[in-house]
Amino acid sequence: MAATTKKQKSIIAGVAAAIVIVLVLVGVRRPPPAVPIVQLSRQNVSQTISSNGTIQPIDPFVARAQFPTFVSKVAAVEGQAVHRGQLILTLDASDIKSQLAQTRADLIASQTSLRNAKAGGAPADVAQLQSDLAQAKADVDSLERSQKSLESLLASQAATKDQVAKNATDLEKAQARLQSLEARQSAMKQNASVDAEQAELRVNQDQEAIRSLEDKLSSATVTSTVNGTLYSLPVHTGDYVKVGDELAGMADLHKVRVLVYVDEPDMGMLAPGQTVQVTWDALPGRMWTGQTEQVPKQVVPHGMRSVAELLCSVDNGKLELLPNTNVDVKILVRESRNALVVPRGAVRDDNGQRYVYVFNDGVVKRHNVVLGVSNASSYEVLSGLSEGDRVAVPQDRTLHDGMNVRPAGES
Repeated sequence: MAATTKKQKSIIAGVAAAIVIVLVLVGVRRPPPAVPIVQLSRQNVSQTISSNGTIQPIDPFVARAQFPTFVSKVAAVEGQAVHRGQLILTLDASDIKSQLAQTRADLIASQTSLRNAKAGGAPADVAQLQSDLAQAKADVDSLERSQKSLESLLASQAATKDQVAKNATDLEKAQARLQSLEARQSAMKQNASVDAEQAELRVNQDQEAIRSLEDKLSSATVTSTVNGTLYSLPVHTGDYVKVGDELAGMADLHKVRVLVYVDEPDMGMLAPGQTVQVTWDALPGRMWTGQTEQVPKQVVPHGMRSVAELLCSVDNGKLELLPNTNVDVKILVRESRNALVVPRGAVRDDNGQRYVYVFNDGVVKRHNVVLGVSNASSYEVLSGLSEGDRVAVPQDRTLHDGMNVRPAGES
């Protein structure tokens, strides 16, 4: 009996110890999850578009070959400063000079033919025909008078029938000759009209050819048209050039423009007058500023991208940016100064409604927010939060309204 009682007491003691252990375990609370907490402050926040572009001169003068020939002389060096009227290079124009001399001679001949045609024919021919006509008319008039006189004398038997008949025969011949000369004069006038049209056409063609050859001859001497920089000189003495080949490019490079390739989704944010920042790998640490000018209205293919081609003006006062170089471009599309800023990682989205979790006294509460300007790391808060509020940045952790949390880094 005593052994049984002792065994019961032992069991009761074991059960009591187990109960105590369970109560202790239940009484120990697990600590809330640790979440990064950030206090809101005011900052300047800006939204930008980053892309690439190509430097272009503004109002450049590009000299191109107007006829196939060889480069006779190069008198400048690419990249040097040039002044208006300075000799850059000359082309061999000996063939053009020969063609010009021949065409000028052809023009003189064409002008002579035109004058002759307008006068009715060659001066000697016209003069001879007019002389022959005058003589023929005089002969007809004289024979007609003689015929009348002889017929009167025949009536008074002062002249013979043979005399009258001979004069009549001579008169017919004279009249026939006169008619032939008049027909020849009429034909000459008709031919002269046709000749005049043809001669005038040849004169116009010769004059146009002379103007073209004179332009080509003038283009053989390339001089600077600006006070600026000779940024392109792709030819050398002795090179053969074809029609249209670039000979030299000149411009005032104190102001240049950038052709920026903006990806299609960013087109809606573009507007004239936005600030542009340009950097160039060849000059690290340097930055040039400018502004957007001509906003594109269409999208064009550019390699594997669909882009809008945006034109921007850039100040290049030190002449460091060179035409046709590839640069990186950042366009400031929106900016808000002294804005209340929240980290991107704190913002959640619920079917278009943005919200954050505000931390207070160990608990997070959901607050709906309205956001403004954004960049890669932050949002501008327009409403829903106040300066000094502490918000959770849950990262990969799922939070819910009313959840207990503790700031990361606190024990």
